[in-house]
Amino acid sequence: MKRLYISMVVAVLGALFIISWGLDKLVAKQGNEHENTELVVYQKLIDGFEQQLSSIKADGLLEKTNQLAKNFQVNVSLESTDNIALPPSLLAQLSQPGGLLLASQDDAYLLRKISLYPQTLIHLQLPPMVSENEQENLLFTLILYLGICGILLLWLLPLTRRLYLLTFAAAKIGAGDLSIRVPYNRLSYINTLESSFNNMAARIEKLVADNKILARSISHDIRTPMSCLRFGVEAALDCDDLNKKNNYLLRMENELTRMEDMTTAFLDYAGMERQSFHLNTELIDVNNLIELVTSDCQSLAEQHNIKLTCQSLSIEKFYSLDFHWCYRAALNLVSNAIQHANSQVILSLELTQQGFSIAVEDDGKGIPKDKRDVIFSPFIKLDSSRSREQGHFGLGLAISAKVMDWHQGTIKVIAGLHLSGARFILLFPPQSQIEK
Repeated sequence: MKRLYISMVVAVLGALFIISWGLDKLVAKQGNEHENTELVVYQKLIDGFEQQLSSIKADGLLEKTNQLAKNFQVNVSLESTDNIALPPSLLAQLSQPGGLLLASQDDAYLLRKISLYPQTLIHLQLPPMVSENEQENLLFTLILYLGICGILLLWLLPLTRRLYLLTFAAAKIGAGDLSIRVPYNRLSYINTLESSFNNMAARIEKLVADNKILARSISHDIRTPMSCLRFGVEAALDCDDLNKKNNYLLRMENELTRMEDMTTAFLDYAGMERQSFHLNTELIDVNNLIELVTSDCQSLAEQHNIKLTCQSLSIEKFYSLDFHWCYRAALNLVSNAIQHANSQVILSLELTQQGFSIAVEDDGKGIPKDKRDVIFSPFIKLDSSRSREQGHFGLGLAISAKVMDWHQGTIKVIAGLHLSGARFILLFPPQSQIEK
């Protein structure tokens, strides 16, 4: 919103300054032209009076002056130079054409020496300044306010347009179209708001999509254990043999355990979105992170006769991460790689220009290119031999992808660089780090 406030202040102050400056220039120009034209008329008039008074005798000056005042309807009189105290620089102007203009706050007048009688001055009183035209003042005031309104309207047009798009997108989301987004515009005043709205819409869309997948998966996978339970109950009720009855009850207990494990896994995944608001980030040594993952997975690797190796950095690197979830994301990749590898899994840590990456590579069958975009979705299992009865629900890679999303990172899979199988990469963005 800072950008919005700054643009608003700039628009208002700019409108006031530009329009006021233009009106001042216009009024000043018109006023100067009017005053100059009127002054020239009176300067020519006093020059004419001087010529006429210079052509008569001294005893007729007063009478001639009164006659001129009556004929021209002006206030003209005679004064002695002794009554006028002027600096030498202004005295010379008394004899020049147009005379000397003297003005005070109340009045203005012209003084002109009579060339034939240098001790006598013609005093021509100028009329009072014409009062400002009220209609002109009203016009200029209207121009000022209309100009400000026009500039503010131009400033508001892009803002109202962006707000309309935001309102339209919100209405679409409310109607069920979760794919709608506000298009980006770098000139928008509310980029931060639009970005937050788009992020919110993306989270809502992903959350709804995950819930739909969760609901479909539960409704599909719960039918088999429910059918087994119903069959076991009916068989136990009809059976008189105590050993067979106990066997049916044991099978039902196993089915209930699998249902409980499946429900717990599904609900844990569904509740993961809340965890993004409570990340416990701290500076951790990423070497220690992958070494701990390697150590914890060694027993699983030995069970599958897999050689698990770790390639850490030669120096310590500390990054701000949530240790628990980053550990779990890497652990999921390593455990998956062990179960799909033929004989070897490599866990490595690399520094990149974009931050750092954790890579897990195996020598298994790899991932087909047409499946690499879907394997990070929840409840996706490419290996049909890994059933949910064995505790495999297709959530490991989906959890790793969600953890990377929380850390503004990415997860991807490519063909192996050193081994024949798949290479999973957790790519973390640049962050503040401490090097030792």
